[in-house]
Amino acid sequence: MGRQAAIAFAGTPQFAVPALRALVDAGFLVPLVLTQPDRPAGRGRQVAASPVKALALEHGLDVRQPERLPSAPPADSSWGPRPDVLVVAAYGLLLPQWLLDWPRVAAVNIHASLLPRWRGASPIHYAILAGDAETGISIMRMVAELDAGPVYAQERLPIASTDTTGRLHDQLGALGAQLLLSTLPGIFDGTLEAVPQDEAEATYAPKIGKAQARLDWRREAAVLARQVRAFNPWPVAEASLDDGRTLRIWGADALDASSTAAPGTVLSTGPDGIDVVTGKGLLRIQTLQPPGSRPMDAGAYLNAHSLSGHRFVV
Repeated sequence: MGRQAAIAFAGTPQFAVPALRALVDAGFLVPLVLTQPDRPAGRGRQVAASPVKALALEHGLDVRQPERLPSAPPADSSWGPRPDVLVVAAYGLLLPQWLLDWPRVAAVNIHASLLPRWRGASPIHYAILAGDAETGISIMRMVAELDAGPVYAQERLPIASTDTTGRLHDQLGALGAQLLLSTLPGIFDGTLEAVPQDEAEATYAPKIGKAQARLDWRREAAVLARQVRAFNPWPVAEASLDDGRTLRIWGADALDASSTAAPGTVLSTGPDGIDVVTGKGLLRIQTLQPPGSRPMDAGAYLNAHSLSGHRFVV
């Protein structure tokens, strides 16, 4: 494999940035970058370039942003010559078969799970929600079926009890870039064999929506604590008080304690947090965000707002 091997890249969010940066820094020729169209982002909903586009433009790379991928190869040479490899990392569009066949060697995907566990759009969220002890990165040869291709290499990463999706996202993005660079030589020269996935072990992680962020106090405290961590930084866990106040919950711990009070009852409040009765155990809310404000610790919230006589709605 020469250092000027041509690698086309397809990716959109911050997760994909370390991989593209690693390819450029390693001296690979990146003749084409595919990314999602500019979209509204942030509080002001200003139209903004994707993180991958921003990095690509910094390096003068050719960027294409189709709303939909063509069902057949472009009739002209506008996409340039065939690359040796196409690297895909959280691009956001399904690739047609012609694009999978386009590179001379392979189309490979950087997936943020230990495939075949957690195929799909939200593997980090679901790993935390399920209470998995570890996650990782899989470098996979792409096939038409979603995340079902044979795996070239995997790198494991333990999930700490305090890990959020945001924290794991950043760690896995960096890990994916490292594993990609160490895997590419074997992919290019054919010495690294891709191992088929065990279909019997496959689990799925569909796209997360805001509706899933609602806390159901009838569930166990341990489950709710994982939900809070999984939905940080998006869509952020939510809970409503009986007076109509809605709070976003950014940080919480499960307590091994019991109460005969109904789920949703605010059992105690103090500088350490707000203890709420659940279906099993207590959930201590430590960091929250009232409407129109920034996230704050529970003590700061209690200094300005009383929860006396109130309960969370189930």
